[in-house]
Amino acid sequence: MEHKGFTLWFTGLPCSGKSVLADAVAEDLKNKGMKVERLDGDIVRKSLTRDLGFSEEDRNRNIERITFVAKLLTRNGVAVLASFVSPYNKIRAYSREEIGDYILVYVKCPVGVCEERDVKGMYAKARAGEIKDFTGIDHPFEEPDNPNITVETDKQTVEESKRIILEALDEMGYLPN
Repeated sequence: MEHKGFTLWFTGLPCSGKSVLADAVAEDLKNKGMKVERLDGDIVRKSLTRDLGFSEEDRNRNIERITFVAKLLTRNGVAVLASFVSPYNKIRAYSREEIGDYILVYVKCPVGVCEERDVKGMYAKARAGEIKDFTGIDHPFEEPDNPNITVETDKQTVEESKRIILEALDEMGYLPN
């Protein structure tokens, strides 16, 4: 079944639920017969962008590379689900402009809840000074200026957030009938 390609870009603090939600939405889209590709921060940093650090310049270069891949997939009819902290409005605007069919999902969650969910202990290491430039602790996260969809994962279950996203995609005409 052919469908229009798009990129669903999940942004939010580390441990806000971006990957969990993207995986859940991806599964539903696959079940609808759609071509789906997942791009996830942890995985991409081990391959495509392993040469980059976490300075603002490197973070932007990371997103530029991911944007290029998402753009290629999108124009070839793939539903791309990208989950990245992507902390700056300027680079998210760049991605939107480059990709075209770009839907920004703000996975909103207070830093305290993100810390409670952190099974890797990254927030604790950042607070102890062992990790520098950690988003939400000593590196800024700019709330999105213009998200297409906002979910609040501290107030909604994964299923509720997923339903909000899928309903929005349907209203925008991205889901097959």
